[in-house]
Amino acid sequence: MAILTIAREYGSGGKEIGKNIATLLNYAYIDRKQILEDMKKVGVNWEELTKYLDENQPTIIERYEWSYRGFVALNQSHILNYAMHDRIVIMGRGGNFLLKGIPHALRIRTIAPIEKRIENVMKWLEIDNSENARWLIEKVDSEMAGAVYLIYGSALDDPEQYDFVFDTSIQTYDEITDIIKNELEKRDKLCTEKAKNILQLKALAAKIKAEIAINPDLSVPTLEVRLKEEGLVEYGLFVGGVFHNIDDKKKIEEIVKGLSGNVPVEFELQHRMHPRLGDVQYK
Repeated sequence: MAILTIAREYGSGGKEIGKNIATLLNYAYIDRKQILEDMKKVGVNWEELTKYLDENQPTIIERYEWSYRGFVALNQSHILNYAMHDRIVIMGRGGNFLLKGIPHALRIRTIAPIEKRIENVMKWLEIDNSENARWLIEKVDSEMAGAVYLIYGSALDDPEQYDFVFDTSIQTYDEITDIIKNELEKRDKLCTEKAKNILQLKALAAKIKAEIAINPDLSVPTLEVRLKEEGLVEYGLFVGGVFHNIDDKKKIEEIVKGLSGNVPVEFELQHRMHPRLGDVQYK
């Protein structure tokens, strides 16, 4: 079955359309609230970190901390894990980038002129000052765009990253919902076993990366876990990166092998001493 990802300009109605689709087609609806619940299960500190990073751009120092890398990896793992279940609406959180290349995923974005969005936000949030609404819109848009560029190296408003971009000042929510519904029915037919297998491998890669990234006892400044491509067929996983502690290689390989099961894995891990501390040692 199909998957729908929605990116939006704040106040353009993407959330409302997503909820309409979820209700109409009996799709699960995954948004920030659900991800916070998932983060809480990992640990309260991860829930608090997610709240903080959702509201603040990380500093240059924070971008290189293991906690930020863990936050990104966990978020991606949760999203891909939900996507495996199909019949799901994923609101924001880079879903369109994570599911790029998955044939049964429909990736859309909603936009609207700033005046229309100010009007919507004032109504929805009961704000009586248009300048306050404008400030909020610009703040949220800037934070979302900055987070996406930092994580995926792409512009959030790049139309090439979406199958459809809807202007809600031109089309009504009902009209857009009908278009999406019809497109999702087409995507259902593209949900082949091969497509499911690729998505499962992507989810597995994200889970492995998250397990390594959130482990405070591992000093791994760079880490890549992705599908390995063999010709036109993607099969197996590639795990590459740099580790500081000489003992970390074995620990990483154990984590990967414990989670990957029978999936072939190619390792390319390089030891590099910490520029200031040399080999990192833990008690």
